[in-house]
Amino acid sequence: MKIHSLMATVVFAGALATGCATTSTNNAAMEAEYQQAMAAAETARQQAATIGGEWRDTGKIMKQAEEAAAKGDYDTAVSLAEKARVQGVLGYEQAMSQQAAGPLF
Repeated sequence: MKIHSLMATVVFAGALATGCATTSTNNAAMEAEYQQAMAAAETARQQAATIGGEWRDTGKIMKQAEEAAAKGDYDTAVSLAEKARVQGVLGYEQAMSQQAAGPLF
């Protein structure tokens, strides 16, 4: 009976250690994905800003992504970074499409 108990403890400890290693690897991968998403968002934001097309909330969303990442919530952080990137791209496209806008006399 004691042998089965000891074996169960060893198996559980091994599974726990493996789970921790997997979680650590997943966190590293998610952090890398977040860093890549934020870099893309920053590039898009800067591109939009060069022609006056940066949207009001893009910087705020990026800050929220940073806060989520600091808490370890990489799913939310990546989602917010992607939202900021899309705003940067759309802001740039909007500004480019409206460069020739103006009154027609």
